[in-house]
Amino acid sequence: MEEIKRTKFDESSLERLLGLESSKIGFYAEVKQKIQELEAANLGLRIKTNELQAVFDAISDGVVIYDHQGNVQHRNHVCPRLFPRETTVGKSCAALFHPDQRHAPSQCPVEQALGGDTMQISFTATRNDGITRYFDVTATPIVDPKVETRALVFLRDVTDKRLHELQLMQAEKMSSIGMLAAGVAHEINNPLTSVAGYAEALLRRFRTEPELTEDPRLTDFRKYLEVIIRESYRCKGIIDSLLTFSRKSDGSVGLVNVNDILREVLELIRHKSRFEKIEITEFLQQDLPAVKGDASGLRQVFMNLTMNAFQAIEGGGTVEISTFDQDGMVTASICDTGCGIPPELLDQIWDPFFTTKEVGKGLGLGLAVTYNIIKKHGGEIHVESKQGVGSKFTVRLPSCQQ
Repeated sequence: MEEIKRTKFDESSLERLLGLESSKIGFYAEVKQKIQELEAANLGLRIKTNELQAVFDAISDGVVIYDHQGNVQHRNHVCPRLFPRETTVGKSCAALFHPDQRHAPSQCPVEQALGGDTMQISFTATRNDGITRYFDVTATPIVDPKVETRALVFLRDVTDKRLHELQLMQAEKMSSIGMLAAGVAHEINNPLTSVAGYAEALLRRFRTEPELTEDPRLTDFRKYLEVIIRESYRCKGIIDSLLTFSRKSDGSVGLVNVNDILREVLELIRHKSRFEKIEITEFLQQDLPAVKGDASGLRQVFMNLTMNAFQAIEGGGTVEISTFDQDGMVTASICDTGCGIPPELLDQIWDPFFTTKEVGKGLGLGLAVTYNIIKKHGGEIHVESKQGVGSKFTVRLPSCQQ
């Protein structure tokens, strides 16, 4: 028998002999490994995507991404509340920032960002509900070598911030007026005291010296002196009221009599009724319970409401002010026979910066501030109005029964 030769094969030669190097078994093993790697990568991408989406949705500002053509590509959940139509996917940046011009590169933050620049602007917008709001906008370019530049835009509603800033400015203004009024009051009170004092001294002489009253040349002097004394003290009361109003509130809370507040307001503005032919009628409940609150804030409330009533009247009319206690609430109403408020505007009068007055005659803050002060006191305010007939504002505050 022939002797069988034994040949020694190494491992690589054996794989070539068996065909494993290019067999389907090796191919499928490699594909399986690639699939596992891709699944791990996709899982990581999904985790990162969910994290970014969570961050995106957690931002309290409106966030919009515009593509390279200036059209909305993506937006977060805040945008539909701020600008439901202007930020829908596919909408042009012109719909929000320059609706009257299709291209406005110098004014549009999106077009500036697409050009590679970061831009910050502030603008006002009247939403679908008719309310005008203030917004701060920041637009930043998103640069990616593989795609064309996009724009990332943040929209922040700063209406409340603007309102608070204006309130602080008003408070500082009133504080400055208070300092000025204090100096003026001191200079006026000194001569007024002298006038009233000398008039009272002369009046006492008429009482103690009968021969003066018998002089026919001095017949009207006593009456004149009484008028001088009365008007001097009236001037002093007006100055004291002005000082009280211009004094900056320290935020302290105490028992307040609404009738006293209203009398102080009327003392300051009664001159307007004489010059503008407005009759003031008062129906103030005598035993009105006190309310717990900030006297300075409530003065501002009733000053705003009373001044609005006066400004609504042209060519003469009536302002009726009344107070009463009912169901544990102190109620004060200011009713005027002015121009009234159109029905479609009644729901907007409490909004900051809303005003029907001419430019320069009001910022639209009076009723917004009034509403906030009343709410802080746990009260409520209502309005009834008929165009061409007049308006009635009613304030209700919790009473403090003693």
